[in-house]
Amino acid sequence: MTFWLGPEAQAALWLSLKVSFWATVASLPLGLFVAHALARWSFPGKQVLNGMVLLPLILPPVVTGYLLLLALGPQGPLGTIGTLFAFRWTGAALAAGVMAFPLMVRAIRLSIEAVDPKLEDAARTLGAPRAWVFVTVTLPLILPGILTGAVLAFAKAMGEFGATITFVSNIPGETRTLPTAIYTFLQVPGGEVEALKLVAVSVGVAMGALLVSEWLSARVARRIAGR
Repeated sequence: MTFWLGPEAQAALWLSLKVSFWATVASLPLGLFVAHALARWSFPGKQVLNGMVLLPLILPPVVTGYLLLLALGPQGPLGTIGTLFAFRWTGAALAAGVMAFPLMVRAIRLSIEAVDPKLEDAARTLGAPRAWVFVTVTLPLILPGILTGAVLAFAKAMGEFGATITFVSNIPGETRTLPTAIYTFLQVPGGEVEALKLVAVSVGVAMGALLVSEWLSARVARRIAGR
């Protein structure tokens, strides 16, 4: 059996790649900020923020998608900007980004916590501003962790189904990503072959992401050990 994809499956794959890329890129600055705040700062409501970050991992994805629909729907409190996302690929990217955000933040936070705070304190005692210390000291040390978080977030976004289909439906060429395309093919007689091809692609992407993240994690461990 050839794994050459048909036009509809190809469209779903390329759309998934676009959605996952922008979901990862758009959420990375916020993920870095939140991870740094959770790892280094003490402030009221820190545990609440941590719980909100991790909540998409615990809630059923359909619930997350429904909450997005309530917030960004025509009658929602953010309905004025909801037109930018409703039934569009940008909405699929938003849903995928929300679901992938906890994995990104967790990976970056662990990387920041592995950095010895004394290194940052030493730089500040020499008169360097906090922002400059972060850019010149912390950021180079946590770069593998940032890449790990980005890779895991990308893979998670590629596999997101429940929140996406609930928030932006399953529109061919617009919001039909790889998981929703698999679901669609399984509902059509004779669609099992195309579905199996996309399953193979999904497994390949997921395994590739895990291998890359493990390799980056090993680099972090070697750097911490000074080897």
